[in-house]
Amino acid sequence: MADSWTFAVARDDLGKTAVVAGATPQIRDGEALLRVERVGLTANNVTYAVLGESMRYWQFFPAASRGLGAQWGLPPLWGFAEVIESAAAGVEVGTRVYGYLPPAGHLVVQPERADPSGFRDGSAHRLDLPSPYNAYRSTANDAAYRADQEDLLVLYRPLFFTSFMLADQVVDNDFHGARQLLLSSASSKTAYAAAFELHGRGPRLVGLTSPGNVAFTRSLGCYDEVLSYDEIAGLEAVPTVYLDLSGAPATRVALRELLGDLLVRDIAVGLTNQIPNADAAGEVFFAPVQMRKRRQDWGRDGLDERFADAWRRFAGAVGAWLEVRAGAGPDDLRSFWLDVYHGRTEPRVGHILRF
Repeated sequence: MADSWTFAVARDDLGKTAVVAGATPQIRDGEALLRVERVGLTANNVTYAVLGESMRYWQFFPAASRGLGAQWGLPPLWGFAEVIESAAAGVEVGTRVYGYLPPAGHLVVQPERADPSGFRDGSAHRLDLPSPYNAYRSTANDAAYRADQEDLLVLYRPLFFTSFMLADQVVDNDFHGARQLLLSSASSKTAYAAAFELHGRGPRLVGLTSPGNVAFTRSLGCYDEVLSYDEIAGLEAVPTVYLDLSGAPATRVALRELLGDLLVRDIAVGLTNQIPNADAAGEVFFAPVQMRKRRQDWGRDGLDERFADAWRRFAGAVGAWLEVRAGAGPDDLRSFWLDVYHGRTEPRVGHILRF
């Protein structure tokens, strides 16, 4: 293997992968070089690839910059990286940051608004992309960071941010007047983190999952009730909000037939089985939209404090629900990607890559 490497997937066939070698990137004035150290791989990363075109996720780390053709894409990952070279004011070598990273050994960034809390990547190709994905938080000044929780942070923090903002939006809208909240793909990390935030705060909380995941999902204690998808007919016919994380058309059809006008909100939150659900749903939840609202309501520090408090509560519980599966290097990354993409991973398992 050369000095650096990049993992890529075929944009029209996410089960087709490649690992290419390359030289360590050289930086110019105003840039910094990050060495990717530790990342997590979950269904959320597959979602980024599924929505790579429509939500512009392929644009964060262009394949062309890695010498790859247009048929390839780099699915974004979340994790930790270290600044190993810097020609950017305010960004010191040795700084360790948490943020959005490529499936690769290195990343060149163009830091802007650098301060003790971190910086933003102001690279030209990222300027019109959603700003939350361009922030890199210094571990030295991050209220949510704990060194002994790095695996939890890598696996859950981006998911928990979505879950936290989803729960907040539902609460912010007074549960849309519902008496029942349904979450599909209830065994997924994003779903049960949202359920953890919502449980006991309002309407009855029901998780929908596959028959094989019912026992695990019930064991979490996040839901008032857990049903398999083939038990939907047993739902109570009351005003209901459906938070759809599965994208399964049959589930949506069954709920609409059962509930009719009592289905007061049908909200797509992403997908875990590669079936787009946005077109069929009544609306789409996008975490950065609610985040911008809450930054206006609470200020940046207020939002950070609320998130950190919620994260601490969640982290205290989630360790007992998780089995970490660790790997090292691009070959393990490829193996883990294929396991997650093809649905071969149990909900209790979280994949960590250390480079």
